[in-house]
Amino acid sequence: MTSPVQDNKYPARSLSAPLLLLRTPELDDGIPDDKRREIGRYFANTFDTYTRLFDCLADDAGYFQKSIPLRHPLIFYLGHTATFFVNKLVLAKLLPERIDPHMESTFAVGVDEMSWDDLNDDHYNWPSVSEVFDYRAKVRASVLELIESLPLTLPINWESPWWPIVMGIEHERIHLETSSVLIRQHDLARVQPQPEWAPNRETGEAPENTLITVPSGTIRIGKPHEAPYYGWDNEYGEHQADVEEFKASQYLVSNQEFLEFVEAGGYERDNFWSDEGLSWRQFARAQHPTFWRWHNGWQLRLMTEEVEMPWDWPVEVNCLEAKAFCEWKREQTGQPIRLPTEDEWYRLCSAAGVEEVGSQAANANLHLDHGASSCPVTRFRHGEWFDVVGNVWQWTETPIYPFDNFKVHSLYDDFTTPTYDGQHNLIKGGSWISCGNEARLSARYAFRRHFFQHAGFRYIASEAEATQPNGYYESDRLLTEYAEFHFGDRWFGVENFPKALADLALEAMNGKPTGKALDLGCACGRSSFELARQFSEVEGVDFSANFIRLGVEMAEQGAVRYALAEEGELVSYHTRTLKELGLESSAERVSFHQGDACNLKSQYSGYDLVLAANLIDRLYKPGRFLASIHERINDGGLLVIASPYTWLEEHTPKEEWIGGYKKDGENHTTLDGLKEHLGSHFRLVGAPRKVPFVIRETQHKFQHTLSEVTIWERLPS
Repeated sequence: MTSPVQDNKYPARSLSAPLLLLRTPELDDGIPDDKRREIGRYFANTFDTYTRLFDCLADDAGYFQKSIPLRHPLIFYLGHTATFFVNKLVLAKLLPERIDPHMESTFAVGVDEMSWDDLNDDHYNWPSVSEVFDYRAKVRASVLELIESLPLTLPINWESPWWPIVMGIEHERIHLETSSVLIRQHDLARVQPQPEWAPNRETGEAPENTLITVPSGTIRIGKPHEAPYYGWDNEYGEHQADVEEFKASQYLVSNQEFLEFVEAGGYERDNFWSDEGLSWRQFARAQHPTFWRWHNGWQLRLMTEEVEMPWDWPVEVNCLEAKAFCEWKREQTGQPIRLPTEDEWYRLCSAAGVEEVGSQAANANLHLDHGASSCPVTRFRHGEWFDVVGNVWQWTETPIYPFDNFKVHSLYDDFTTPTYDGQHNLIKGGSWISCGNEARLSARYAFRRHFFQHAGFRYIASEAEATQPNGYYESDRLLTEYAEFHFGDRWFGVENFPKALADLALEAMNGKPTGKALDLGCACGRSSFELARQFSEVEGVDFSANFIRLGVEMAEQGAVRYALAEEGELVSYHTRTLKELGLESSAERVSFHQGDACNLKSQYSGYDLVLAANLIDRLYKPGRFLASIHERINDGGLLVIASPYTWLEEHTPKEEWIGGYKKDGENHTTLDGLKEHLGSHFRLVGAPRKVPFVIRETQHKFQHTLSEVTIWERLPS
């Protein structure tokens, strides 16, 4: 049964209606009733356009056959965006109950993006296509009923009950694009052309590319939380940088320009490829761009058809291919050719006079305003350049990272943080189907370097090095080292460090309440499990999604498995269990969460103990952490800090160090800094003590370190 709201105010778009994507609404101004109707139209427009995208599949088999091995079949994405609405609205307590718990479990979470060498062949018992469409209709009606009834006051911000509604809409717009990529990667027999998804047919002669100077300047990016348009968490905060003069290609790299690289043997010359790129190229057996086809001449695969190669359209490649082209171009020209950084892209936008897309048809190939495909790289001029935004996304040199004062939204705390691993590079500018938040200049989306979107690139020439921002997520190898550090063997007679710290903390808690403890910077969680031997509840918090997943795996399955480096490419395989550690009973009292120690959510409070192990000298703003940690601890509770005081600018800007430098001509130690920062709310209990630890890197290489442990008692408020 359909809702009257659906029938009367927000009718589904007819089959004959042209595609018209509404712009993301302004959220800080207007008349509430008008804004309610605007958001209702924005939701219906988005939901119905996404539903109609799947008309491009030729039959039901197309929903269940994978387009590529690294992603779920399209049936998952048809259901996923609808379940996202329900799950977030239930979490926000805006829906009293789930619409279909089975659907909302099946489509809630999946491996949406895997590494090329981490294939997943798990079998899923998917519902039928008709069942998923029926479910989507129910979700559509329920969300529109909520939009009609939910009280609305402006502005709509992070704390507003309307934020998860807009979040769900923008999430579906992201999947409008990613699902169109999957349809494009599908077998041609599984798709069918649709008039409303017809591609652009314009093509002509490809231009000669040239480099044009972008003057030096300062960029300031990052949104304030009172910004008037919806944004994802990674857009907020502050970032400023001085960008040196560089030269940027006037056009995106066209198919014609990339053909020179292909014909020059670019896919056979290993010296153009990074180690990562070479591994992917060999795995994929790539000899040309993935959307190119050879049928007695080059053709281009579009979303639902193959066409004669439009040589003046932008080439679409992954980041690894784009970087290999730049290395070839460097050799050909003798110039320092590379991809731009995110900062340089923003500087180019400024130099080109690019402004936000307005309510009219964009002067750029965005929002499906100009057909369901790319178009010639000569069509949309921006200053002296073309396609500074639009047509295809543009790969950058920059792995995504958090701005200063980055915060995680509680309703979607894993949207960005899992990508802070140095393996996801930013794409900028949007593509022909990018819409809503994606089409705004503040948008920050990132993908693994081997993945394909509707993405191409422009190159720059610059003597400046493309500096890599600090990331807070560790590599897989570091994860295995820490798994061994937490759950593995004893080395050189040195006791297990996480256990030793937990034992010290428990000893210091003698006679004190042991209700609730926080293991901050818990890594893989050994101390959390040890503390739970006496505490009723232990929360382990770490910034690393990889570490948290390992702790959760140990808690849920009672075991973890990992491969340790022995030498070179040789590894050994290990299984560690809670049972062998005598910690089986601890698992039910431990929970793990992603979090930023410098910006903890308000829910982390009321602790009798906070343990911060080897954390303080890895924080980007340790002073901020120390200034507020007393708010989390009960009167008389303890703060245990352990650290080797290894201050490094790669982790902590030097101006943020709390010790390890000269102050007024005298040594200023970290202990001095701790006393200064904590003295107002804590008293130091006993003398500092040194606790050794050993980290195994390979069978022949170990790190032996001393960590200084201080214990601080919370003074009465």
